[in-house]
Amino acid sequence: MTTLIPPDAGRAALDALPALPRDGEGPVFKAPWEAQAFAMTLSLHARGMFTWREWAACLAAELAAAAARGEPDDGTHYYEHWLAALEKLVAEKKIIAGDELERRVNAWDAAARATPHGKPIEL
Repeated sequence: MTTLIPPDAGRAALDALPALPRDGEGPVFKAPWEAQAFAMTLSLHARGMFTWREWAACLAAELAAAAARGEPDDGTHYYEHWLAALEKLVAEKKIIAGDELERRVNAWDAAARATPHGKPIEL
């Protein structure tokens, strides 16, 4: 799975994300949405929307904020923080308008709630 690492960053990309759930092969995911959030981040990076350094800093800030709120650092919510960081970076970079981002977040939330467990989420 190391092929998911941005080609311009190589193994250093994983090292820049020390809390990333991984095994000897690379990143691991407990649910499909985690892999999708990971893939969206890599896709936006590959398109030049942000540097890997910017991404790592944004994710680190999100993880630090979670720790400051007293959230446990046991890795169970890692991709929730990943997604929150991605939403913030997308908004900061104006990749998508804030109201459109909120509309999409709400649409995904509604679709996820309406989808039976184990079925793919469709908008």
